[in-house]
Amino acid sequence: MNNRATRIGQAMTTLWPRLRRARLATVVGATCLLVFLLAATLGPLLAPHSPQAHNLDQVLAPPSRAHLFGTDENGTDLLSMLLHGARVALAIAAPTVVMCFVIGTTLGAVAGTKGGWLDEALMRVVDVLLSFPGILLNLAIVALVKRPSVGFIVFALAINGWVGYARVARGQALAVREREYVQAARAAGAGFFWIVRRHVVPSILGPLVVHATFGFGSVILVEASLSFLGLGPAVPYTWGALLAQGTTYLWRSATLAAVPCAAIAIVVLGCNLVGDALRDQLDPKASVTAQPPRTHAEDAACASPHSHFSLSRSLPSSLRPRSSRPAQGRSRGS
Repeated sequence: MNNRATRIGQAMTTLWPRLRRARLATVVGATCLLVFLLAATLGPLLAPHSPQAHNLDQVLAPPSRAHLFGTDENGTDLLSMLLHGARVALAIAAPTVVMCFVIGTTLGAVAGTKGGWLDEALMRVVDVLLSFPGILLNLAIVALVKRPSVGFIVFALAINGWVGYARVARGQALAVREREYVQAARAAGAGFFWIVRRHVVPSILGPLVVHATFGFGSVILVEASLSFLGLGPAVPYTWGALLAQGTTYLWRSATLAAVPCAAIAIVVLGCNLVGDALRDQLDPKASVTAQPPRTHAEDAACASPHSHFSLSRSLPSSLRPRSSRPAQGRSRGS
């Protein structure tokens, strides 16, 4: 327990300085995701109107003080529908990513650590699922129900969503199972599932978290595509349904299509930027290549004429330059 706490503390100590030097793109991506999460959790409480309140006197109204983003074909406030649609998108994306993460990580870690026929069987199942285009398989499953619910859409997206996590987990587990601490635990008589739970899974979580970040944006896109085709949740204010309605009235109200399209693009862009930042931070090689900037005192010490001599004195004699080695005595023959 103490060793685990020590490792976590060391990881946080090295991660925080790198996060402080995060690039602008990382800050932009985190801001986009934070705005989306706030809109999904608090937006429906702050929506100025009901997402199902019709006003035929305000059909396709332009943006105004009463309706910040305008209205749709039924006179419904577009901002209110956008905020409620964010909650639907989060209610689909979050459970889907969690289910795919748990299933894919478990199966990939077990297969990669065990090997043999279990590994071969799992990889053949993964190959079969990957042979079908993902969106077509989702369409075929969702089309079985006339008005699919949120839970059924989550199930349809998770059918083939776990295969990517399984491939990543299996590839990482193949490398982790050959490490010394895993071999030592196996030689000490530890059980297979104990090794997987205590050693393999904690060592492969980094790439899987990065994959989940990119997967969150992919689920948002797939859900919007299903709703755009009329196969999404049975509510009129999903982002894909708003985008489909906006394309119908594109020449009369450009904001009806631009606003949901911009919302989808912002969320997906935020996921990609945060995923890139996490990949840089969780990469084991990053701790070697990424060094903190030198202070002014260190720069002055390196520029000092005596710094070379001081550094050479700390090296072994075989690695010192000739100018810093101590004078050798005369040879015996002289």
